[in-house]
Amino acid sequence: MAEPSPTSQSLIDAISQTGKAAAQGWMSLLPNMPFGKELAAWMSGAAAEPERFAALQRELFENQSQLWRGMLARGNGDNVVPVVEAERGDRRFAGREWRDDAYFDYLRQSYLITAQSLNRMVEVSALDAPRKDRLRFAVKQWIDAMCPANFAATNPEAMRQAIESKGESITRGLANLIADSRRGRISMSDESVFEVGRNLAISPGAVVYENPLIQLIQYSPATAKVGKRPLVMVPPCINKFYILDLQPENSFVRYALEQGHTVFMVSWRNVKADLGHLTWDDYLVQGVIEALRTARAITGSERVNALGFCVGGTLLGAALAVLAAKRERLVESVTWLTTMLDFTETGQLGYFVDEANVAAREESIGGGGIFPGTDLAFVFSSLRANDLIWPYVVNNYLKGRTPDAFDLLYWNSDSTNLPGPMYCYYLRNTYLENRLRVPGALTNCGVPVDLVRIGVPSFVYGSREDHIVPWKSAYGSIRLLGGEVRFVLGASGHIAGVINPPSKNRRSYWSGDAYPEEPDAWLGQASETPGSWWPVWAQWLDRFKGRRIAARTELGDAQHRPIEPAPGRYVVERAAA
Repeated sequence: MAEPSPTSQSLIDAISQTGKAAAQGWMSLLPNMPFGKELAAWMSGAAAEPERFAALQRELFENQSQLWRGMLARGNGDNVVPVVEAERGDRRFAGREWRDDAYFDYLRQSYLITAQSLNRMVEVSALDAPRKDRLRFAVKQWIDAMCPANFAATNPEAMRQAIESKGESITRGLANLIADSRRGRISMSDESVFEVGRNLAISPGAVVYENPLIQLIQYSPATAKVGKRPLVMVPPCINKFYILDLQPENSFVRYALEQGHTVFMVSWRNVKADLGHLTWDDYLVQGVIEALRTARAITGSERVNALGFCVGGTLLGAALAVLAAKRERLVESVTWLTTMLDFTETGQLGYFVDEANVAAREESIGGGGIFPGTDLAFVFSSLRANDLIWPYVVNNYLKGRTPDAFDLLYWNSDSTNLPGPMYCYYLRNTYLENRLRVPGALTNCGVPVDLVRIGVPSFVYGSREDHIVPWKSAYGSIRLLGGEVRFVLGASGHIAGVINPPSKNRRSYWSGDAYPEEPDAWLGQASETPGSWWPVWAQWLDRFKGRRIAARTELGDAQHRPIEPAPGRYVVERAAA
């Protein structure tokens, strides 16, 4: 790169001095801001190593100068090679105006140049790896938010639609914004299309047990004969259970029924203030353990097969460890879907959890209260802001469109509240201190917890692009569980990887019989198979369903009469905005 001219060097020096003055003002405020400590350390590092950051500033200035000269040349009719291009798959600049119009092309490239420069400044910082990861995430959030496509005045597609519609798109966008403000969330799907119990969660069955925290659904059999041992599904308590029973063509529940299982489903209560006192132990006893015991009683089976999904799997693991400590064996096998038991590598969610954050939560709601499901849903969305936030801001508000109907995104917006004591216990003892994996480090329900004592066959599933439960963390469960273990890795993310029915014949999965210590070593020797992993799981679970018996036509038993048809009342309760 050519040396800057004296004039440009003077400008760079002036910008640097102004930046230092601004940084000094920000330094006093940053420690109390989200990711503020990392940003403060970043600025301190920049001040301590001026030469390294000055070189990046010079590069930024030269690239912006080259872009400006190119825009002037383009105005004279010259062909100009772009200074920078967006990454492949970046849909924010898909409209033709971002390239055909010199002004918008300039905005696009100037933004990309600046983003590139900021990312390089993060990478050359002297922070340790954990703080650099947090800084990288924080800077990405700011970069994503500042994209010119997110603002009406700098989005050419939004401006064109406003002109072509004579302002109607603006009117519709404002109406969408007002409606979403009342909901307390950004609409990701046309919510008028879906209704739980009408076209979502429609597998036939009945609620056969309920307490203040859960309803237990027993589904009607889909085969003439079923295995003696039922399958009890424990979904995440931070979401609604019907992710496992969306529509008939992608229902995991229906698939399990078709394999000859008697299926029970835990439906968690969307707790309100009156249940804000519930604890982690309450979720183990009133939720998981009560469901397992009830399913066993109804079917008359000595043991059941259990399945846990995400935090439902974490709760299931703790509950089974409690039962093992009490020498009560309720389960024959366990399926763990995108579940963390070892929280060493928590992915991006871990960036939101530190001592100060957890202590603040404990102070505010640790003794009682509610953690709103909408808050947690926003955190999940922010992990993929360019997929789950900004496209809908642009589509709904700037362009005045109604989002497409998508069952998975409708479910994603149907969040669930959590009681403060339970939530705070979960944060501190898993994400922050990672104590569940340590034998005897936790005492739940009056007994020490040791996962290895569960000691039953396990099927462990992870999704390769999972941003909530990194697949290597799911793989880590192998080292914690006693008994035979089978691990399968599916393509795609946290939800789409799980909800991958064989009828769609999409994606692929990896499997291998040897389980070395390092996940990458396992992946290196694993074989990839096109299609869904569901049949592999079904074949594995078939070994544990017990002898085949005639399917019962009546649900429940004399002590557990059907209370109401599936999907029940609890699942339709919405979280308050």
